[in-house]
Amino acid sequence: MIPAHGGKLVNRVLDEKARAQALASAQGLARIVLSSREMSDLDMIACGALSPLEGFMGQADYESVVKKMRLANGTVWPIPITLSATEEEAKQYGIGSDVLLTDPAGIPLAILHLKEKYTYDWQIEAQHVYKTVEEAHPGVAVIKNQGKIYLAGPIDLLNRVTYTDFLEFRKDPVELRQLFTEKKWRRVVGFQTRNPIHRAHEYLTKSALEICDGLLIHPLVGETKSDDIPADVRMECYQVLMKNYYPSSRVMLAVNPAAMRYAGPREAVFHALIRKNYGCTHFIVGRDHAGVGNYYGTFDAHFIFDEFQPDEIGITPLFFDHTFFCRKCGEMASNKTCPHEPADRVSLSGTKVRELLSQGELPPPEFSRPEVARILIKSMKA
Repeated sequence: MIPAHGGKLVNRVLDEKARAQALASAQGLARIVLSSREMSDLDMIACGALSPLEGFMGQADYESVVKKMRLANGTVWPIPITLSATEEEAKQYGIGSDVLLTDPAGIPLAILHLKEKYTYDWQIEAQHVYKTVEEAHPGVAVIKNQGKIYLAGPIDLLNRVTYTDFLEFRKDPVELRQLFTEKKWRRVVGFQTRNPIHRAHEYLTKSALEICDGLLIHPLVGETKSDDIPADVRMECYQVLMKNYYPSSRVMLAVNPAAMRYAGPREAVFHALIRKNYGCTHFIVGRDHAGVGNYYGTFDAHFIFDEFQPDEIGITPLFFDHTFFCRKCGEMASNKTCPHEPADRVSLSGTKVRELLSQGELPPPEFSRPEVARILIKSMKA
């Protein structure tokens, strides 16, 4: 089994005895109410999905990650994982004290052992991580509008974040690793998605299955943009596709609770490391991975992996070019395999697909499986 990033799968979930003691002592603590993204980060830190992190980043790690894509000790890490507070809020929290982290309903989630408070420049973070300071970028908007102080330290989890959806598909890294072992999957390829799987994605995943024992379809179901397709609709699409077009013994569906950053190439590395922690040995990196708007080049998410040695990443990225159905080839193909002209290719823009679906029309079967298209049409009429 592939080791977790940093060599050890982190576990910050308290056992029952320690949890009871911590809950009893937490009553009088100062509190911080977490945002949706911070709750996702907290839960993933606790279960090891963000190994080797044991809490929210201190200043040395933060500055190194922003500028060098590495933790202060040199370990590859491309995205800051931070907890913000306003200047007024930060005055309540003393260095060396414990702070109770809660959800918006006031339910205790974790104790933060506060080691540092530090200021940061949101524009420097935005320019390095997102390649822009434009607030139109959803990731930039978050950091520009959050508190100007970061609070740092290890966490101890009291209660898991309460989810009511996709419960059978919510698997921690230790659970997926056990399932992969039981299935005797030695080479497991992870597929990140925040969209329904159309024929091009199906082609990528099935091509990867030719060299791997199993496929983990691992859609992101944390916070996304308001105009992204809702997670429940996407999950229905994944399940109907798996039922009809994938070998059941070689594919698995589980959800990734992370929030979407839309950080393009940096987030491609981030997504790869998360899947490594879940037990994947390979990871699919497609065209404009984790992109938004026109902020990143089409294949920047491929090129960024050249900045690291393979053993620093530890998971094998599989790079795929633009894929499509070619009428002359008579099959799915890519720029790497097809010699024919664009006019011979079935390739639709997202705008055109949405237009067809909104009118109740199925896109060409060479672009999307009809079962998936019908689910999308139904959701648009709801």
